[in-house]
Amino acid sequence: MEFKSLKNIETSFKQIRLFAIIFICLCAGITGYSVWSSYSFAQQQREKIYVLDKGKSLMLALSQDLSQNRPVEAREHVKRFHELFFTLSPDKQAIESNIKRALLLSDKSAYNYFNDFSEKGFYNRIIAGNINQVLQVDSVKCSFDNYPYMATTYARQMIIRESNVTERSLVTTCNLLNSVRSDNNPHGFTIEAFEIIENKDIRVQKR
Repeated sequence: MEFKSLKNIETSFKQIRLFAIIFICLCAGITGYSVWSSYSFAQQQREKIYVLDKGKSLMLALSQDLSQNRPVEAREHVKRFHELFFTLSPDKQAIESNIKRALLLSDKSAYNYFNDFSEKGFYNRIIAGNINQVLQVDSVKCSFDNYPYMATTYARQMIIRESNVTERSLVTTCNLLNSVRSDNNPHGFTIEAFEIIENKDIRVQKR
C-alpha cells in the first residue's frame, strides 16, 4: 500500500512538472508575441504624421518613403535645369541670372556649353536681335537601373523674333548624381556628362 502511494506521488510530481513546463512555454510565447506586436505597432506609428490644424482638428497623413519620390524629383530636376539654361530673353542680367541658377544644378559639362555659346557670340546675338527663346520640355526619361542614373530629355525651343517664330527640336542626355539638398538644389541631384544630341529646325512661322 505504501509503495502504491509513493508511485502516485511520483506520478503527481511528473504531472506537475509537465504542467509547469507547458505553463512556462505559454508565458514565453505570450511574452514574445506581445513584444513583437508592440514593435510592429511602434513601427506603424513612426510611419504616420499627425498634423494639428490651429490646435482644433487632427488630420492624419501617411508619410512616404523617400525612395518612392526620387524618380519624380529626378525628372523635375532635369526639367528645371533645361528651362533655366535654354529659356533666354534679350536682357543680359536675366540671361546671367538664369544661367547661374542652372549651373548650380550641374557640373562643368554644362558650363562648357555655356562657355562655348558665349565665345561664339550666341548670347550677344540674342540681346542685339531682341530675341526671346522659350523652352518647352515634352518628356524626361530616366533610368534607375544603374548609378549614376541616366536621363534623356526631349524638348522644343521656340525662338521668337519680330518677323517669325522658329521651332527647334532639342534632345539631350546626362547623368544624375545624388547630391546634398539645399535652397539652390532642392531635389538633391547634380547633372554630369551633359550633352546635346540633337538641335535642329522643325519649322518657321511668320508673325
